[in-house]
Amino acid sequence: MNAFTRSALPVINVLGYVVMIFAATMVVPLMFALVGGDKALRDYDIAVLVTAGSGLMLVLLTRRYRRELQPRDGFLLVTLVWTVLPAFATLPLLLHVPGMTFTHAYFEAMAGLTTTGATALSGLDELPLSINVWRHLLQWLGGMGILVLVVAILPLLGVGGAQAFKAETAGPFKESRLTPRIADTAKALYLIYFALSLACMLAYRWGGMGWADAFMYMCSTVSIGGFTPHDASFRYWNSPTLEGVAVVFMVLSGFNFSMHFLAWRRRSLSVYVADPESRAYAFTLVAACLFMAAFLYASGVYADWGNSFRHAIFNVVSIVTTTGYASVDYDQWPIFAPVLMLFLAGFTSCAGSTGGGIKMIRGLILLKQARREMTRIMHPRSINPVVVGSRPIENNVIFAVLAFMLMYGAAITWLTFLMLLSGLDVVTAFTAIVACINNIGPGLHGVGPGTNYGGLAVFEQWVCIFAMLIGRLELFSVLVLFTPAFWRR
Repeated sequence: MNAFTRSALPVINVLGYVVMIFAATMVVPLMFALVGGDKALRDYDIAVLVTAGSGLMLVLLTRRYRRELQPRDGFLLVTLVWTVLPAFATLPLLLHVPGMTFTHAYFEAMAGLTTTGATALSGLDELPLSINVWRHLLQWLGGMGILVLVVAILPLLGVGGAQAFKAETAGPFKESRLTPRIADTAKALYLIYFALSLACMLAYRWGGMGWADAFMYMCSTVSIGGFTPHDASFRYWNSPTLEGVAVVFMVLSGFNFSMHFLAWRRRSLSVYVADPESRAYAFTLVAACLFMAAFLYASGVYADWGNSFRHAIFNVVSIVTTTGYASVDYDQWPIFAPVLMLFLAGFTSCAGSTGGGIKMIRGLILLKQARREMTRIMHPRSINPVVVGSRPIENNVIFAVLAFMLMYGAAITWLTFLMLLSGLDVVTAFTAIVACINNIGPGLHGVGPGTNYGGLAVFEQWVCIFAMLIGRLELFSVLVLFTPAFWRR
């Protein structure tokens, strides 16, 4: 048995269980189709049977190779999960939507599970309710990470989930736990996720949405995904109340969910104030909103301060948290404004949140490291450790952050060049890659909030799919699989 087989078969066994669990989630849109009597009902019957049957077949064919997952197995598992599940998620779309190609369907499914929200579909308002529910449910599942849910279940199957959890979770501190056991940590995170989801859905219902819309917008808000069941995105509602609800829950979902858990357990909001990443996140959001409102008003985009403030807050929070809703076509604003929002989206969300990007904690570490290097130039013998809050940052963490940033910049550069090679204009190519690798959704010009990714060529869509995948799994979890050392014994 070669190295690939030794590494892959135990992981494929676990993947089979994940696929069967994923098949169970298709029951949700199936129930919507059953109650609403929409035309996609039979398509979900087929999708559930094919997905569950495929998962069962994987489990049975590899049951002899079941064992405890090793560190390298976690990277292979998460990459397989985030590439295989979108393939099964395409089934309802392929079976129901006329003329749907596999590329378009896979793009939509990947944009859902990675919470990118970069839709390639038009005519969303005419889709059956269950199809729209499925799109949004994918984002809700991907928000906290379906593997976090699976990690809570893996011990029941006799398979530890620690390596998968470490490979899938975001941020530079992979060993951080809320509880002594990884499975209990996963359950605690999902408890907070469920509570936030329920509160968000009820708030949308109170704000005037119907139950179905409230459910779908909840899925794409707490996951910071940005899908909507309407082509006009959030412009469809034109409601300050609903925009306010969305802003509150987008902001909450951009915090590290560990902070929510600790605040609930300690019954105190002081945990947010004490956490340097949370403080930096909140400060950046407030400063960006106020600055953008003043800029829009001073530039004459809106004639009054009220509209400037309203649209600045909603769209800044939406893009900076990597949600991707739009209440106006901000691509028509002076170019400085949307480019600034895309820049801030690259690092503002907290590690451990449902947001994308490089995460605020990495930005703080880089700033501290830069300041240390400038001090060292002036005082070569000084001892000046990097400290974030009261926590000294070890050099191996700093080196990991620097390596991540190098790969992040290289990925954006090379993927942008691939888009340019296909003939796209530079603004569309660059912002499409930035929006996909940071899991934002809309970019500018050809992929801006007034259009979608359906106009891209097949090659360009696959480049964006790869960008979404490596962005969601924070580059190294995917790219390490392409190194020869990974497959050596």
